[in-house]
Amino acid sequence: MSQSDRLLLGVITGAKGIRGELKVKSFTEFPEDIAAYGPLENKTGETTFDVSLVGMSKSQPVIRIKGVTDRNQAEALKGQELYVPRDRLPEIEEEDAFYHTDLVGLDVINEDGNRFGRILRLNDFGGGDILEIVPEGKGKKSSVLVPFTKEMVPVVDLEKGHIVVNLPDDFFEVPDKEPAESSDGSR
Repeated sequence: MSQSDRLLLGVITGAKGIRGELKVKSFTEFPEDIAAYGPLENKTGETTFDVSLVGMSKSQPVIRIKGVTDRNQAEALKGQELYVPRDRLPEIEEEDAFYHTDLVGLDVINEDGNRFGRILRLNDFGGGDILEIVPEGKGKKSSVLVPFTKEMVPVVDLEKGHIVVNLPDDFFEVPDKEPAESSDGSR
């Protein structure tokens, strides 16, 4: 099974308690759904994890993996990525909803039709999805972040393999720093 046939659902962030429970950073729409799709796999697909949800801890799911019975075994799994075969996930019915994996690697085109770059990854730092884009002719260290909103990304065309961005002319300009006011109101 190729990587495109599998989706990353979460990453184990650490042990919880002494009986082998694990905290997971979930990438599912509802974090508690991490165990809803059946057995999960490691990145290579060679190891399968029989996962059950046992609770939540600070908005992170707490899971149990069959065979993991103590804290030492749980700690050894920290950083383990958890994948699911794509065919176990529901089809997306909403027009403006996408699996992140379908967007990674798409070409990015400006509204004038010129190629801007390619999507490296999607991030969510708490304020919504952000596209990380590598501009045309630049390396990964030169990536830029663009909010994944309808205003900034008016077109997503999976069939054509690209998105269209509508960036304001001053999008990449850094505003001049205003002088700080003193406590008496003067500058």
